[in-house]
Amino acid sequence: MTIRARLDEYAGLPVHAFATSPDPGSGPLPDAAAVAWRVAVDGPLSWRDSLHALLDSVDADRVEALVVGYYSGDDLGEDYPGNVLAGVADRLPALRSLFLAEMPLEEMEISWIIHESLDPLLRAFPRLERLDVRGHQELELGPIASESLRTLRFETGGLPAEIVRAVAASDLPNLEHLDFWLGVEGYGCDVVLGDLAPFLSGERFPALRHLGLANSEFQDEIAAAVAGAPVLARLESLDLSMGVLTDAGAEALLSGQPLTHLRSLDLHRNSLSDEMARRVLDTLPGVQVDLSERRDREDLYVAVSE
Repeated sequence: MTIRARLDEYAGLPVHAFATSPDPGSGPLPDAAAVAWRVAVDGPLSWRDSLHALLDSVDADRVEALVVGYYSGDDLGEDYPGNVLAGVADRLPALRSLFLAEMPLEEMEISWIIHESLDPLLRAFPRLERLDVRGHQELELGPIASESLRTLRFETGGLPAEIVRAVAASDLPNLEHLDFWLGVEGYGCDVVLGDLAPFLSGERFPALRHLGLANSEFQDEIAAAVAGAPVLARLESLDLSMGVLTDAGAEALLSGQPLTHLRSLDLHRNSLSDEMARRVLDTLPGVQVDLSERRDREDLYVAVSE
């Protein structure tokens, strides 16, 4: 699977791509709070310049959601979008949702997306409620302390263990939704099953209701660990999709704690047999189970890597 399309919705709002030089007849800009603003390199303008153009064009203090689109390899250091945003935090007091590096394949391979430390950004926006991050090259993160953050997502083809460990060490009492796309060792993933233990124990993140441990080479082992994890009983949705999930992992999942309390179980892009797929559906008739995009049982690879 490759990410081929840009988002058209984010944080419950339609995405509007801001153009510094709009086409004639494009009409007035939307209300600042009515859309998620997508800001990207626009012609000769840098990402920084595009953001400042947006801030000068709309009621910036009412902007609630931003999608950081394409930025180039020159947009690093003080020009890295996270650092640029941190520097104008006073102009974005209502910002609550942020997607960093929402770039489809035509703009950048996920493994080529370069970041820097997210710490300045998170310090500058203590009221941020949602943060999505795509890509992992040079990504740095320290433990987060936030009572506001409710959704935290990492989409990668090779997530470094230090990022997982930083999240595990964070103080996030109101975090409800957590997603990790783990990826493969060849693209930087050095996460081991033990790194996920803090998320499975149920002792941290008391508000957690959705857990995604997806896109992994050791998806069967994750499924077995989740099946016996204390956190499972309080989850409403579980995502174990896009990884190397075989009948062994599904068997472990079905043989563990009950799953019937779940609202949804995402297992799409799996390598299950027809028989096991039927067993999953028959065992969980009241759960919205996604078994779509099943692959040949010999195609044992993750959906997103390079």
